[in-house]
Amino acid sequence: MTSILGISGSIRKESFNTKLLQAASGCLPDGASLEIFTLKDIPLYNKDLDTADKPEPVQQLIDAIAGSDGLLVASPEYNYSVSGVLKNAIDWASRPAYKSVLAGKPAAIISGSAGPVGGARSQLHLRDVFSGTLTPVVPSQPLLVPTVQGKFNEDGTLADEHTIRGLTTYLADFVQWIERLA
Repeated sequence: MTSILGISGSIRKESFNTKLLQAASGCLPDGASLEIFTLKDIPLYNKDLDTADKPEPVQQLIDAIAGSDGLLVASPEYNYSVSGVLKNAIDWASRPAYKSVLAGKPAAIISGSAGPVGGARSQLHLRDVFSGTLTPVVPSQPLLVPTVQGKFNEDGTLADEHTIRGLTTYLADFVQWIERLA
């Protein structure tokens, strides 16, 4: 069983990127599972708190990453980049440098945005950040969801068939890649 940890870069209650992660659960190939971790309780990174006894939500994040086979990050695009919430969580998880739970952990990035580029710029920046944490990102076409607000039903269910097909293909590629790296 391939276990994937999903992390949304948005803590908004009706976040479309969190909804994309929820939809991903139903698009995974057989033999793969997805657990979604919320970043809402992660404190701002503070070197003074980065000790052996980390804040409990931070330790839970680190343990969840360590216990997964791969990360699926859904990143909104804020001011042409990743959200502060997501970058902050990565900063916590990236310690100690080059020896953290992120080093060598396979990752995949999906993004949805209200605009026409679907979060492409946030994905580029996130790839750069993951390069610095030695976190390999699946070498496939990015999954970008432009005008994401129109892709869901009123109940929050992903309804756009093109997006569902793309998500299913992307996740199948990701799981195969995780298995090849294992």
